[in-house]
Amino acid sequence: MPPRHLAVLAFDGVLPFDLATAVETFARARLDDGTPPYRVTVVAPQAEIAAEGYGLRVPHGLDAAGDAAIVIVPGMADPHAPANPAILAALTDARRRGARVASICTGAFLLAAAGLLDGLRATTHWQAAGLLARMYPRVTVDPAVLYVDEGEILTSAGAAAGLDLCLHMIRRDFGARVAARVARAAVVPLERPGGQAQFIQDDPPPAAGLAPLLDWMRAHLDQKLEVDGLAARAGMSPRTFARRFRAETGTTPLQWLLTARIRRAQLLLETTGRSIEWIATEAGFDSAITFRQRFRQVAGVTPSQWRRSFATGRES
Repeated sequence: MPPRHLAVLAFDGVLPFDLATAVETFARARLDDGTPPYRVTVVAPQAEIAAEGYGLRVPHGLDAAGDAAIVIVPGMADPHAPANPAILAALTDARRRGARVASICTGAFLLAAAGLLDGLRATTHWQAAGLLARMYPRVTVDPAVLYVDEGEILTSAGAAAGLDLCLHMIRRDFGARVAARVARAAVVPLERPGGQAQFIQDDPPPAAGLAPLLDWMRAHLDQKLEVDGLAARAGMSPRTFARRFRAETGTTPLQWLLTARIRRAQLLLETTGRSIEWIATEAGFDSAITFRQRFRQVAGVTPSQWRRSFATGRES
């Protein structure tokens, strides 16, 4: 069976790390008989590409992706930048003829601009997730996970999560044995499931008019916070508050609170030796059982597993 043609898009402002991740990962794959299962081609709208930090010369135009079974879109340095119409047309054509399309990091913005993520769940780098949700409200943005597989449309978070996505795609196409060989060559673990959290400690991107309220919420995570009370504090009706909150943060008040509480718990797990029960209360959960359930839903691992992986030094 001939190798599957896999096209990786290059464009002005492309993130070189994401581009190289896709090319190297799929090009290194080998079947049991030593043959490559993918034929990897880098394509671009023009021969000279201004990548972030340096220039690239790409020998193939976008038309070379016309028979690709898989199209990979690396991240872009500036998600605000207007999308190249030729790239959007190439992505739309790829899906129309049944090609699988995947993005790494902020490459999700190009998929969204092409309308390929409408009505789907998707992810991107956590720092850009709020912007993606605001720019494309028809996309259900999950800012926490490493990658999202929606069948023929896949998206991943930034940097190393792109490698996780590529390994997942190889495993899906040719099995764990082939993917494991690539993982060993790259000296990375094969199994980091897509639902595992992006490992972040930072607060969500600041909002505009609601910034003072968000600061107050962060300072009172251990208290019972309800939407009606938050709306009253903001001087709005609950319906107006919910609408404004989503417009400024890209999510709902309750989801924002859950994420903020999990972040608080992550920090406490990493920097203290306190019990799970104490951390659950300090982060605003009504019981350790609820905390463990919610933490695993968001982080993809248990609180104890998180502590073992990321403890950096503990207070007495």
